[in-house]
Amino acid sequence: MEDMNYQLSLLNSMNQRLLDNDKMFRMICGTSNNTFMYYDYATDDFEILGNSDQFFHFPMLKGSDLGRFVDSFLAEDRKKLADTLYPETRGKKHSGCECRMEGGKWVGIEVTVSYDDEGHPSEKIIRLHDSTREREQTENLKYMAYYDTLTGLYNRNYFVRLLSDWVRKAQDEHAGIEVLCLKIDDFKNINEGLGMIAGDELLQNLGLHLREFQSEDCLVSHFHSNVYFVAFYRQSNDCGKRFFKNLAKHLKQPVPITGRENVLITVSGGQSRYPEAARNSIELINCAEIVLEQQKKDNIGGLYYFEAPVLDDFLQSVQLENELKLAIEENSFELYYQPQYDAESKKLRGVEALIRWKNQEGYYISPSRFIPLAERDGLIGPIGKWVLEEALRSYSHWEKNFHYPMVLSVNISAMQFRKSDFIPTLFELIETYDIDPAFLELEITESVLIDDFDNVLEQMRKIRESGIKISLDDFGTGYSSLSYLKSLPIDTLKIDKSFIDTVIDDSSTRIITESIISMVKKLGYETVAEGVENDQQFNYLKSIDCDNIQGFLLGKPMPAAQIEELLKIQAS
Repeated sequence: MEDMNYQLSLLNSMNQRLLDNDKMFRMICGTSNNTFMYYDYATDDFEILGNSDQFFHFPMLKGSDLGRFVDSFLAEDRKKLADTLYPETRGKKHSGCECRMEGGKWVGIEVTVSYDDEGHPSEKIIRLHDSTREREQTENLKYMAYYDTLTGLYNRNYFVRLLSDWVRKAQDEHAGIEVLCLKIDDFKNINEGLGMIAGDELLQNLGLHLREFQSEDCLVSHFHSNVYFVAFYRQSNDCGKRFFKNLAKHLKQPVPITGRENVLITVSGGQSRYPEAARNSIELINCAEIVLEQQKKDNIGGLYYFEAPVLDDFLQSVQLENELKLAIEENSFELYYQPQYDAESKKLRGVEALIRWKNQEGYYISPSRFIPLAERDGLIGPIGKWVLEEALRSYSHWEKNFHYPMVLSVNISAMQFRKSDFIPTLFELIETYDIDPAFLELEITESVLIDDFDNVLEQMRKIRESGIKISLDDFGTGYSSLSYLKSLPIDTLKIDKSFIDTVIDDSSTRIITESIISMVKKLGYETVAEGVENDQQFNYLKSIDCDNIQGFLLGKPMPAAQIEELLKIQAS
């Protein structure tokens, strides 16, 4: 009897433990985002654990009720769901899918089937979980991965990926692809003038219009800032040309900006073509952007087409830029000096310092090529400082050894002149090399005067007050205005070579040249004619009272050592 009681007590204890475990498992399942269904093939019974109300609005009592469950999903997902719920029909143990219910909820379904020793299905576990939030997060991540959040167009990475697919397709089909790089003109000033929010709205409005062209054969992307790319998969030419023409027509109407007046914008474009211009997506994109930058540099509006010479020019420019940076680091420049002579006495008036650069291959690169590049890339500062210091160092040596009173002319770029530290640096170098300011002449071009005229004028006055001369270079070739000459604190005016070249044969040039010399002499300025190459030019300039002559006739640019030989002759 005692043994019986012990067995009963043990059995009750085990039953209680099972009940407690069942309660615990049900609580765990009830607080999770999962619902579990257990199906017994032998009895056709279902056991459900978890929060089933989120998936079932009817009782699940037997296997046939799964059909009602399938009917609660969208019609296009029902076949996929039915295949997932019955993996045993295909002899499989596991299956899974994600489907959407009629109410819009996404449900993840995982099924596991157990088989008996004879290979017949015996039990099935079905796990359901609400994957709506996960799906939304995935869609958001996918959107962020593929689309530009500002405009809703394809982003750069996805555009490159799709364009790469097109290139492979075009290779097989012997088709063509056109790629356009588009930029809103003067966007920086628009953005700064209206503000970033208005600028973003402008980008969105243009993106909204461009999105209308998106199709199976047209890709539209917003790369960054004011840059868009459009690609056409074509069987014929001129898709891009027609598109750009329609875009330009559309932009004749001002773009509306919230709270502001409508803005009228223009767009410039560069176009490349596969297979003529490039063989892969990156090259196509680069070629289109290169040709657009070339267009901007040359101030050409509208749509510009890529050609091989454009790429050659760009690659040469990049190579030259890299070599120039290295030359600055290694001080690979030289200074040559071109003499200037008094027209009446032919006595040496002074020398103009001219920079020379010999590249690593031993070839001289013309200043007309590398100086504009240095100004564009912000490299003119260190180059200009080196020229000024090297010229003053050489002049100091000549003055101490030859005691010949001549003028040293040094060209100063507009960018260099406008820097806040230019004057302090200039005065410091003059003191370091013990130079008499009266024998230093700074040559500036008219481009210095274009921006911030009042500030530039103040800079010039400070320089003149120190005793340094100022020469206005290339007069008559740029933004010449006779009205501002009277207000400029200058000492010398240089007549550009372009006038001297035709002064003998062209009567109009002679009239202009004579008028300039007569006028500036009355204003008290000294005159220098540059580019004088023959006796006819020299005699004519002397006859109209030009003060000084510079050119190959009397002296080519020469290294410092030859200037010393010249000074020995002049000083004797």
